[in-house]
Amino acid sequence: MSKTTRHDTREQLLAIGEQLCLQRGFTGMGLSELLAQAGVPKGSFYHYFRSKEAFGVAMLERYFSHVRHDMQIWFDAPLPPRQRLLDYYHQAEQRFRATGHIENCLAVKISAEVCDLSEEMRVALEQGAAAQMAILATALRAAVAQEALRLSCSPEAMAQTLYSLWLGASLQSKIRRDGSALTDALQAILQLLPES
Repeated sequence: MSKTTRHDTREQLLAIGEQLCLQRGFTGMGLSELLAQAGVPKGSFYHYFRSKEAFGVAMLERYFSHVRHDMQIWFDAPLPPRQRLLDYYHQAEQRFRATGHIENCLAVKISAEVCDLSEEMRVALEQGAAAQMAILATALRAAVAQEALRLSCSPEAMAQTLYSLWLGASLQSKIRRDGSALTDALQAILQLLPES
């Protein structure tokens, strides 16, 4: 098998696995179904991943890499930094209102499920979240430097607060099946990020 074919098959397994995890959770995702949907022969899984846990780590790393890329594009946009921050959360709330669910957020779907099952997956989640918070902290520092924003704490602490607030609101919205928690979180973010 060529390196390109091996990489393509591995990528296909990860992409299909992510969709299955979004539907069923990590423990609910069966390897037989994954292989069948990917068109990969049974027994071939271990040619690509040493275990289901290793697959989970690779899937999370792939997911967070895409999230970081999308966030970086968003926060590199030529808008004032405070506005970019507010728009980032506002568009996420609007997407929920349009679709009625948290779209494609693997962290929301499986974080509580896997943290006690797999230390390696917990670390992948922690590192992915830290990378997102670093992007938020950079945007917050830029907003403070431009005197567009006053913070009551460091940009790093505020990034942690924003991430935790939004993750919690996303979980609540999933539980309630309505966007009120995201709307409340958005209002809280407006108060946490006052103009200078």
